[in-house]
Amino acid sequence: MPIKASTSDLPVEDKVPTEKHPVRRSIEIYVGRGFCEFETAAIAQALSCANEMLGEVMFSWHYVSETPGLLNGKCGMIVRAEPVVQDHELADMLFVVGGRSGREASWLPRLHQMRRLGRSVALLSDAATAYITRTKSPVGKVTTHWHDALSLKETGHHPKLTNSLSEISAGITTAAGSGATMELVIAHIAPYLCPADVAELGNRLMLHVLRSPQSEQPNDIARMPALSDGRLKRAVEIMESSLDQPLNVYEIAQEACVSTRFLERIFKEVFDQTPARFYKQLRTKKARALIEETQLGMVEIAVATGFSSITSLNKAIKKQYGASSKKTRSKR
Repeated sequence: MPIKASTSDLPVEDKVPTEKHPVRRSIEIYVGRGFCEFETAAIAQALSCANEMLGEVMFSWHYVSETPGLLNGKCGMIVRAEPVVQDHELADMLFVVGGRSGREASWLPRLHQMRRLGRSVALLSDAATAYITRTKSPVGKVTTHWHDALSLKETGHHPKLTNSLSEISAGITTAAGSGATMELVIAHIAPYLCPADVAELGNRLMLHVLRSPQSEQPNDIARMPALSDGRLKRAVEIMESSLDQPLNVYEIAQEACVSTRFLERIFKEVFDQTPARFYKQLRTKKARALIEETQLGMVEIAVATGFSSITSLNKAIKKQYGASSKKTRSKR
């Protein structure tokens, strides 16, 4: 059965504008054959929940496509999409979901139309990957799902590619999509909500924490395909499991059943840095995640990530990310 936007489900009397939420926004969800159902449903669910929470239709949405009509997702879900008409009925926001239709990039003309008008565009997972590969020299930072990012780094030169959940450059948001889709939608509609509404929306969607768009994607480095050497993979796993009580290089080598000389050589070959430096970056990355995503005090975070003091933690955060711990937390 086709999925329809639920903006008409609210009673008529609930659609009267209020002084608190006077601004209404329209959203296009771009789909095609083989679209990603998970991301599509996450966008609609977040918008529907926001309307239900507010008691009015503040956000309306519809599905659009170059091939309108009933479209099948990659797992069998069906949506009814409206035709895309050039420079006609452009919405305030455009979300392009992943899946096969995201990779085909038939949505690029729509993106350029939205961009000319200065309207918001977000490309998720496969769509972000397609945009990155077609844009040889993006103006600013870009990102995509970490699985595609690994391939992009191996096959092409993308110096501005990051591991963040989302990046915005020249009015275009590239994003990891997948399980972070609802948070992406919330970030886009947050300017039209008060902080209490944003928090309540996160609670209703059962999101344990609303991560910052600049938060790093939660992929385990030890699972990277590039780590084909089992001994190197074991060394990284040892580091990741002992962030709170750092081991020295000799202890790591012993647990991984290799020599310290081998460990130094293979880390230089694969990561172009020493094991000690790599280890510190892992701990700093974990500390930054705790700063952004929890209310733990700085002393607790320093202890949890093996730093001897708040000062040494602050220095590591500043050096690796270019911002102090205080500024990092204030961005939440």
